[in-house]
Amino acid sequence: MRKPTADLAPREPVADALGRLDAGWLEGAQRCPSPNFDARPVDTEVKLIVVHAISLPPDEFGGPGVEQLFTNTLDPAAHPYYAAINHLRVSAHFFIRRDGSLLQFVPTDARAWHAGISCWRERERCNDFSIGIELEGCDTQPFAPVQYTRLAALLRVLCAAYPVEAITGHSDIAPGRKTDPGPCFDWTCLRPALGLPNVACGPAPATV
Repeated sequence: MRKPTADLAPREPVADALGRLDAGWLEGAQRCPSPNFDARPVDTEVKLIVVHAISLPPDEFGGPGVEQLFTNTLDPAAHPYYAAINHLRVSAHFFIRRDGSLLQFVPTDARAWHAGISCWRERERCNDFSIGIELEGCDTQPFAPVQYTRLAALLRVLCAAYPVEAITGHSDIAPGRKTDPGPCFDWTCLRPALGLPNVACGPAPATV
């Protein structure tokens, strides 16, 4: 079956522009500080950006579940699925909603808890040297064009600020354990929108 794709030409407009990073916080992103982070190891540079997908409840969009999960305020009684995950202490640096709105939970200079057990180019503990970006999505539905537009703009800011070598998916650093961003995420749409020829983008060039 042919994989759904997103058409980025013409690009869907995003209402507000992204600014610069200030102490790891991005101008233009809504701040939702998470307690789930810690310091990166000393002298560790950001080399990797990990693209994730999440929806809470599963396959449903637009609710507060993701923000609540990342801020430890998820109500286990609000949905049957939440009772199994409300104990988790996880986060990502950024979250891009279906309408392109951008939330930030952890400053980029800090270590968010997004990758879990992971390995990239024979380096384990990817949280140490990566930035995690969650897209509101799932394995069975195409992502919105505006999400690719917002993601590309965010990636350009991050790659200008850090010596990023690659952008890859969660499933590529945790194969067999994770599936996101999933088969509906179209790397062929993202690569030309980025305009970053020196940064590997996608599962094939970003993994060993």
